[in-house]
Amino acid sequence: MRARIACLAGATALACALVGAALPGVAAAQAIDLDRADISPDAELLLEADTLVYDNDRNTITAEGGVRIDYDGHRLVARRIVYDRATARLIASGDVEIVDRQGTRIHTDEIDITDDFRDAFVRTLRVETVDKAYFAADSAEREGGEVTTFNYGVYTACEPCREKPDKAPAWRVKAQKIIWHGKEKTVRFENARFELFGLPIAYLPYFEMPDPTVKQKSGFLIPSVSKSDELGYGVKVPYYWALSPTYDVTFRPAWYSKQGFLGHAEWRQRFNNGGYSVTIAGIRQNRPGEFDPNTVDRERTRGMIGSKGAFRINPRWTFGWDVMVQTDKNFANRYDIEGYGKFRRTNEIYLTGLNDRNYFDLRFQKFNVQEAHVDFDPLGRDRDRKQPWVLPTLDYSYTPDAPIAGGELNIDVNLRSLHRGMLDAPTYIGSINPQTAVRGIDGSSTRLTAEAEWKRSFITPGGLMLTPILHARADAISVDYEGGSAAAINNFAALNGVSADMRSSYTRATATAGLEARWPFLFATANSSHVVEPMAQVFARPDAPHGDTVGIPNEDAQSMVFDATNLFERDKFSGYDRIEGGVRANLGLRYSGSFANGWSTNALFGQSFHLAGENPYASPDLVHVGAASGLETDRSDYVGMVGLASPTGLSLAAGARFDEDTFDVRRTDVSAAYTSRPVTVSGVYSFIEAQPDYGFDEDRREVRGNASVRIHDNWRVFGGGSYDLTHDVMTRRSIGFAYDDDCFAFAISMSETEHPTTHDKSRNFGFMVSLRTIGEFGNTNTAF
Repeated sequence: MRARIACLAGATALACALVGAALPGVAAAQAIDLDRADISPDAELLLEADTLVYDNDRNTITAEGGVRIDYDGHRLVARRIVYDRATARLIASGDVEIVDRQGTRIHTDEIDITDDFRDAFVRTLRVETVDKAYFAADSAEREGGEVTTFNYGVYTACEPCREKPDKAPAWRVKAQKIIWHGKEKTVRFENARFELFGLPIAYLPYFEMPDPTVKQKSGFLIPSVSKSDELGYGVKVPYYWALSPTYDVTFRPAWYSKQGFLGHAEWRQRFNNGGYSVTIAGIRQNRPGEFDPNTVDRERTRGMIGSKGAFRINPRWTFGWDVMVQTDKNFANRYDIEGYGKFRRTNEIYLTGLNDRNYFDLRFQKFNVQEAHVDFDPLGRDRDRKQPWVLPTLDYSYTPDAPIAGGELNIDVNLRSLHRGMLDAPTYIGSINPQTAVRGIDGSSTRLTAEAEWKRSFITPGGLMLTPILHARADAISVDYEGGSAAAINNFAALNGVSADMRSSYTRATATAGLEARWPFLFATANSSHVVEPMAQVFARPDAPHGDTVGIPNEDAQSMVFDATNLFERDKFSGYDRIEGGVRANLGLRYSGSFANGWSTNALFGQSFHLAGENPYASPDLVHVGAASGLETDRSDYVGMVGLASPTGLSLAAGARFDEDTFDVRRTDVSAAYTSRPVTVSGVYSFIEAQPDYGFDEDRREVRGNASVRIHDNWRVFGGGSYDLTHDVMTRRSIGFAYDDDCFAFAISMSETEHPTTHDKSRNFGFMVSLRTIGEFGNTNTAF
């Protein structure tokens, strides 16, 4: 008797399986096996009902009135359940609700099922899964234990509107028949249509997809379209081929109306500790003349092969790579090959280790610029051939866990070996003074740097914090000047009135003794608290070795921006190739405040002083690092920053550098932002004084802004722009609108960019559609 009543609960498992099979976006974890093994033989059955009737004449068992069955994690609730022992069928009717182990809810008027679970019929079916996917059908039938057919089914991942349950969701798929084949693990839709906000926008007479129990299944993916002047209209139809649970192939062939067929395939393989992929693509262009003259895009036969991988050797070590070779330097960028199309990309092989506060990173790199300009472009616009090989770069940092002499010791090692096959020495012709820079030599250079820093903090009874700092550094450098490198360096030295010192090897060593003092004061009122912290540093060291001559390449310290963020840095150069020397002091005042109403503010203002020795920021450098930085004089420019934040979403920030004598503004960035539910807006004003040594002989002023306004709960309009105040040109403008909710997102945007001096314009159109549980498609960078 108990075994027969158990089939009532078994109907729960079957109904869940019937519905789960037809949900394209339901995760595999929600799938229910149709095998009776889904029901544990040791599970306890709990049956509740107002009335239980045994009819021996009709050979039936009937449970009526508030019937509830709990069995092995499943629950079935109905007004009435009848089990016919003669036909071995069970019928549950009247507000039937079934809840499976994962929380999926099934509602139906009636379910009719055989006790061997091979055949069943469900009428007026509604399903709600735990991840908010919804399914409905007029009826569902199961035959032969393998094939389930849903008649007039509807699927969506949009939650029904509570105020208007009959309102059409943002999107849904309707089909005359949805057929699930349990053995083949497929779901087939017949006479289906896709509806957007209740309006049919696409009709699909037939399409098939894997059922939710399948983690991977061969089949077509969502296609995409594109358009450009050179390629024409493009259509890409990807196909996914699941070869095994651990490796697969994705074909992404594309056809372009002007250039023809593009072959594109990606192989992926996964292991327990990582995985890798290999991508190949190629095309024989039908009309290469569509591209601009004197560009590599005019090659007829073009292609690439690339690979990416990452493997975790153990919990501390990771090995990986990202490499690509191509027939010309712009193929992957021009055809937007997935994962390889960036304008600036880095080919690299790396080994990384991380343990507590210790770090190791070894990389072999090749920098590339995917540009259309041919090599040796007559106008000198080609940049790719001037990019170096890094063979290799090594960073190692070690910080002992135990204190050393009561303080913290940190040891850093950096190795960089670099080769470049073409001299990178641009000439800046400005209205003030022509200048030449040697950004990279033709040849090879290797530098090994080792440094150690120790510091310990002491707090006096009055709250003064004193931190002595000791630092030592040594460099070994070898250089092989090739091509015109030596002549370029001699020419630079002659133009700038300095000495050239070119050797095959150099050594540098320096030591620093420093002291930092901070004395924070706390002021508190009933509604606010304020911290004012005077701060001072002094660093004493000998002059930088080889600091008064040029010859040592500067590859990694070419950026120099002095502002409040690096005022208290021991070495303000951005890389290892430049070294700071002499005696320097940094003085400043910090402030932070918080208020009971949720407002907060912070500020910093200070100045740096070169006290003795040669000023490294006024020393000659092959790329003019330090020139017009604000540090090249004994008394630096003043630097400051201030920030303000409110609980209402408003934030303000400003940073600036002021002339040490006249207090004129040399550089500034002012930003403001406001964020709320209906409105998000931000703006930035930037000013940089003329820097002829870097090729900018005019002041640069620019205003940038972005805004997004939500005009409805789900609709928003957004836009942005940049205005070059120096040349009175709108360099960037964009506008778009979007819809987004929990199950659907859609956006259309248009943008235009204009060069501030040549006034060359480019326009782009983008669109994106995202359907939860199905995927997203679109193109955000289509020229028009």
